[in-house]
Amino acid sequence: MRAGPAGASLGLEHPPTAPRSLPTIASPSAAASPKARAAGPGTALTEAQAQAALLTETDLGAPWSATRGAATWRDGLLKSTAAGPCQRLLDVLYTDELLGGTPRAAVGLDDADTGAQLRYQIGGSSPQDADRALAWLATMPRDCARFSARAGRDVTEDVQVFDAPLPEVGDVRQGLRVVLTAQPPTGEPTVLTLDVAAVRVGEDSFALTNGGLGDVANEATQAAVQVGALRLADVRKQGRAQV
Repeated sequence: MRAGPAGASLGLEHPPTAPRSLPTIASPSAAASPKARAAGPGTALTEAQAQAALLTETDLGAPWSATRGAATWRDGLLKSTAAGPCQRLLDVLYTDELLGGTPRAAVGLDDADTGAQLRYQIGGSSPQDADRALAWLATMPRDCARFSARAGRDVTEDVQVFDAPLPEVGDVRQGLRVVLTAQPPTGEPTVLTLDVAAVRVGEDSFALTNGGLGDVANEATQAAVQVGALRLADVRKQGRAQV
């Protein structure tokens, strides 16, 4: 688990025709909706504010678009069982409860070119609960570095968990890369790759998974983390200005 100041500016997996730089915390360009009266210090985000803090396909650019529904591999590969504490990791990846509880708001985005799906959520937990969830995620590359799982009755899965870099944003952050290789009784194995990111920004938190069959580009994950931190900072900043 990492903590530190805001920082790096990163590109996207499929950049737009006209190159653009991602904003920095000092000069945000991803403004929250003016209809969402943002929360001030010490207050929880309202439902409208949480919705305003979500990413959109505009933030990531082409070829990302609004999702058409949960990817088929979620039920086929993530709904699986494992022995011991690693079951919890599979459970939170499947239920999208990375921050220790039900999200306040969530959105899905699809990459039509690669079939990847990015699922982004604004956390509903307290800062203390979010920090506990982040501390637990930080143990996964050690405690669940490699384990076996089973999907259905006849598909075995080899799961590997690695620490993954994230931009230096927010107060506390943790990134993982989860590679799940499913072997049916006959035929070729299927590889699912998931980038996982969770960040606390002050009293707020957000998390995301960026997953797809084969490989997924970490650049899109890092860009979503960068813009997500900016969006939450904008929501809080507007609230302070309106007090």
